Amino acid sequence: MLQPKTPSRNRTRSEAKTPLTPSLVAGVNGVSLASSPSKRRTKSKSTTGPFDMSNPFISAAGSSRSRPGSPVKFPSAADLQRQAASGVIRKGGIESKLDVVKMDYVPPPKSELKRSKSTPNRAGFDHQDRFITTRDLESDIVAGFEKMHIQPQTVSPGHTARLVEATGVPLNRRILGFHEPPPSATSDKTLALQRDYAKPLYASRPGTLASSTGVVTNKSRKIPSQPERVLAAVNLMDDFYLNLVSWSCQNTVAVALGQGTYLWYAETGDVNTIAEAGEGLYPSSVEMSNDGSFIGVGICNGDVELYDAETAQKLRTMGGHQGQIATLSWNEHILTSGCADGSIWHHDVRVPRHKVMELLGHTGEVCGLKWRSDGELLASGGNDNVVNNAQGKAKWVKRNHTAAVKAVAWCPWQPSLLATGGGTNDASINIWNVNTGARVHSQKTPAQISTIQWAPHKKEILTTHGYPTNSIMIHAYPSMERVAEIRDAHDSRVLFSCVSPAGDMVLTGGGDESLKFWKIWEVPSAATKKKKIHDYDDRPQLNSTRSNVLSIR
Repeated sequence: MLQPKTPSRNRTRSEAKTPLTPSLVAGVNGVSLASSPSKRRTKSKSTTGPFDMSNPFISAAGSSRSRPGSPVKFPSAADLQRQAASGVIRKGGIESKLDVVKMDYVPPPKSELKRSKSTPNRAGFDHQDRFITTRDLESDIVAGFEKMHIQPQTVSPGHTARLVEATGVPLNRRILGFHEPPPSATSDKTLALQRDYAKPLYASRPGTLASSTGVVTNKSRKIPSQPERVLAAVNLMDDFYLNLVSWSCQNTVAVALGQGTYLWYAETGDVNTIAEAGEGLYPSSVEMSNDGSFIGVGICNGDVELYDAETAQKLRTMGGHQGQIATLSWNEHILTSGCADGSIWHHDVRVPRHKVMELLGHTGEVCGLKWRSDGELLASGGNDNVVNNAQGKAKWVKRNHTAAVKAVAWCPWQPSLLATGGGTNDASINIWNVNTGARVHSQKTPAQISTIQWAPHKKEILTTHGYPTNSIMIHAYPSMERVAEIRDAHDSRVLFSCVSPAGDMVLTGGGDESLKFWKIWEVPSAATKKKKIHDYDDRPQLNSTRSNVLSIR
């Protein structure tokens, strides 16, 4: 009879489980058991007994006393600590190899970062985010300004006194400070208000610059940012549609100021009064003849007056127009006038009945008028946004501009090219081939175009502009690339311009009542000029007005 087994909580669990089969039971019953008083097990080879007592799980049949349970010995804390230190833990007679953590991890103490004297101390800033500022900006800025004080504690009074004397800054005054914005350049509040209203019109236009001052040039082209000379032009009218300045081949400049017309001699700087308009009248256009001997003056009442430039004598008055004469142009003895009613008249200054032809091609005021140098074609632009090219009758009409066309100019070295510029709502340059009537080039600009000029000795185009840039721009031809720009050339709109006889200077007049002379181009050398004259010998003579032709009959 088998003895009861040792309870499971006191037995050591075997990892391998062998199934109990009948053959295994019979073999176990035939083994004799021998008990040992000690824990040490010995193998018994006796086969006389019915049981083998070396097997602790089988008791002798007929035994009346059950086998006592094995005592459980729990290791003490000292034993466990000693076993853990050696990496071996003994439990229930079975040894297990374990990776034992000998002690808890204690991070090493932080060593203070050694910095050079030039490295700022970041103590107190470690808790801040690297990208999000959490510091008190106001206190930092105030501290920064205190460091900029002209008299720090470490500076000697003598050095401070010398510094104040050298810089001219008061001792207790900061060099940089916040103040009210400076007043506008012009004292006329109406002009400043108009400029503010016009600025949004050009915000998205190509060519607009972030800065509104200075000179913008490319690497191959440099022009001065300041004029060569400035003349005060008191009472110069700020009117986009008028033409009040003309520069003759004799190096004299005619300009209309208020009610008077004056002649300025560039070589001597003298000024001569030519005429004074009647009460309530004013000159609205001025144009000198091609030889510089005569001055045509258009009056706001529709009259056209003719003066001798040398003697300042009035030669005649040619009336008939019903509105102001905004523009004039000479072709030998023919003086052509453009009127506010849209009509264009040809005046033969030699005969008493001066009106020899009338052109009706505009429905608005004619503000741009220019004869070609050979006198074959006449180009006109008006407030009706129309460009006409006529010789006797209209040859072709162009309506590509979307604003008034005042800027009109013929190319001096390629007579088939005509350049026109539009006003505020257009602000574009168009180049036309008059032989075919095609528009060969077009270029947007950041502001209204008041005048346009071709360079006599260079393939470039100069334009003057009004709001909001008040600039002078130079474009290369035929690429139309911007070569240079003078921003804020005048304090107000740049309204008038003309080129000097030598072709190197440009005179501009603005609404700020000033005339400025700009050195834009270089005069070609004598060898280059001689070659050009030789190349142009076969060309027809340029439009000229000779004194004997202008003799009045």
